[in-house]
Amino acid sequence: MGMLFVTFLIFSGALFGAAYYVWAVPAREASDDLTRRLRDLRSRGAASGRRVRASDIVRSEQRGTFAYFTEFVEWVGVLRRLQELIDQANLKYRAVDVFAISIILGIVTYVFLGLAGLPLFVLRVLMSLAAAALPVMYIMRVRKKRMAKFEEQLPDAIDLFNRSMKAGHNIQSGLETVAGETFDPCRMEFKKVIEEVALGSPLEDALHHLGNRVPIIDLKFFITGLILQRQTGANMVSVLDNLSLLVRERLNLAAKMHAATAQQRFSAGLLCAMPIVVGLGFWVLKPEYIRLLYTDDTGSKFLTYAIVSEIVGILIIRKIASPKF
Repeated sequence: MGMLFVTFLIFSGALFGAAYYVWAVPAREASDDLTRRLRDLRSRGAASGRRVRASDIVRSEQRGTFAYFTEFVEWVGVLRRLQELIDQANLKYRAVDVFAISIILGIVTYVFLGLAGLPLFVLRVLMSLAAAALPVMYIMRVRKKRMAKFEEQLPDAIDLFNRSMKAGHNIQSGLETVAGETFDPCRMEFKKVIEEVALGSPLEDALHHLGNRVPIIDLKFFITGLILQRQTGANMVSVLDNLSLLVRERLNLAAKMHAATAQQRFSAGLLCAMPIVVGLGFWVLKPEYIRLLYTDDTGSKFLTYAIVSEIVGILIIRKIASPKF
């Protein structure tokens, strides 16, 4: 029993140590890098004879008396964020309806598992949360596919806009060319920009709305270039040409990385699915082998720990296998 407890502690320490390394270490390195850059900026300001205070760069807000109530009100903003995700996915749902459906799915799943005789409270809660998250996961999946398709079309749209500008057209005419010659979802979003301008909205505001609807960093660079050209009259054609080339090279690199890591991602998926498949197989073929895991108190604790460990391991592997470009 003592050896089993020691093994349990070693395995738990290794698991949560890996989780800490994957999540906390990159965040701490980014924070250290930001602190170092701010320190360099202050030192350059001091060397030039100008005092740069920390308050000139970073602003912090003090917690008030009703801070907890304020945080609760801000939590309600989850619905606003959910509505933004729905709009970015180009779906016709309302955030309130999706939130209500998620709650109903979670409650129905919890009650159904209780009626089915599942004794583990933690397992019932986890499965209920997973069922409640299904609508949001569907929205996120549709949004991800739409953003990826838009990003693939963006280099061609930038090239088309640049050719229009080189032909002597203004910015609005170039945007109209992009809206008329590209495909959805790129055509749909640029058409919305043209419609907003036609209804009297300033071009800068319409471009900012485009950036909010399509939160892609390369599109934000494109929008910034257009606004600078409109406000300063600078020649941004060469800059946008380089941006188009950069987007193509990055997408090409991402495709090569995706192809090169196909075997590793398949092995990771197989490794994550193996405990679930084996457990379901024993449950169907030899239920007496795993009956103790949900009928005995000690077995229930081990099963709960195994489920939590499986979830943490899946999140770690997902984090490692998802490089950012």
